[in-house]
Amino acid sequence: MSATVTAEKATPPAPTRSRRMSLPRVLLLLSGALLALCAVRVITGADNITGSSQIAAALSLAVPIGLAGLGGLWAERAGVVNIGLEGMMILGTFFGAWAGYQWGPWTGVVVGVLAGAIGGLVHAVATVSFGVDHIISGVAINILALGATSYLAKRWFEPLSHLGASPKQSPAVDDLPSFTVPGLSDGLKSLESHHWFLVSDVAGILGGLVTNVSALTALTVLLVVGSYFVLWRTPFGLRLRSCGENPLAAESLGVNVYLYKYAAVATSGALAGLGGVFLAMVRSHIYNEGQTGGRGYIGLAAMIFGNWRPGGLAAGAGLFGYSDALQLRNGGTTVHALLLLIAVVLVLLAVWKIYRKSYLTGAVSAGFAVLVLVWYFMTDTVPNEMVGATPYVVTLLVMALAAQKLRMPKYNNKPYRKGQAG
Repeated sequence: MSATVTAEKATPPAPTRSRRMSLPRVLLLLSGALLALCAVRVITGADNITGSSQIAAALSLAVPIGLAGLGGLWAERAGVVNIGLEGMMILGTFFGAWAGYQWGPWTGVVVGVLAGAIGGLVHAVATVSFGVDHIISGVAINILALGATSYLAKRWFEPLSHLGASPKQSPAVDDLPSFTVPGLSDGLKSLESHHWFLVSDVAGILGGLVTNVSALTALTVLLVVGSYFVLWRTPFGLRLRSCGENPLAAESLGVNVYLYKYAAVATSGALAGLGGVFLAMVRSHIYNEGQTGGRGYIGLAAMIFGNWRPGGLAAGAGLFGYSDALQLRNGGTTVHALLLLIAVVLVLLAVWKIYRKSYLTGAVSAGFAVLVLVWYFMTDTVPNEMVGATPYVVTLLVMALAAQKLRMPKYNNKPYRKGQAG
């Protein structure tokens, strides 16, 4: 008797698509966006779209948003949602300016960062040690920071009225150093003035990035690159990220989860505090009540837009900074010109969705494209009130479009107690 054994061929698993965009795809996307901006500039005559002044303003506005988003990234990679970034930025603005006018700008930077870090430690104590809901703790920190700084400003700044201070404003703080790349800046400005297609646009963008750049801006770039290296290329970063993905498994391997969460949230607060210092000492040279203007929340949106990764976060901060800077440079006309670009993007999105057989989403996108085109052709400018709301509208639109492809750390905003793994 013989037996026939039939070997079944195992079906190979379908390859999984990486959620990360490859470098060629990123470069292609950036090239397409640049060409679209060039075309809109030529068609509409709105030279500010890619002008060096617009880019320089966008860069200075993107830095505090990027620092807040980077702070959120550190906390959430360890599994702690930090809604309190706004309050930690407020602490950075107040204490940075308070120390800066007394002992110099660099002392103000250090004190502002420490103030933000203390706010982060308070959030860590509430969420990590006592298990308070992360959202409730963050909102409480925002309220406490605003109330405490308002009270202290009246006590500390009101007696300094002879120095230009008031109950809502600090005395002026000396400038932090800035730099301009010699030779390159002037050459790029000359190319920009010719308004050539693409060449002048690239010159304007690069010129805005190398002219009158603050030392804190350069430090922010280093922090973004350094955060990527630390979190994704070191054993420390691997352990920290494991606390946000599966702290029980991390604990079973000997990782002190509490320690890593505390370190991440304190670092988060320090980065948010540095963002507040930038607002107080680079953007305006004074503390002014309410000057954060919700940038902590926009920083969180930039982090989510970037899918909890430093590179995407930087791109999101740049986008929001650019939209915020529009109101500073002939905003109504510039935003009106960008309506044409928005319409083209919506049309492309509609075509893509219909190609993917998502007919309802495609129809909605096409409908909005028609409305935006009608708006563009029926008007000559955009009211200033709507220009001021542009960064918040961009935040909502970007989050709505990006929400379907996001993946947050698995253990975000979930309670953890030591010893659960055993």
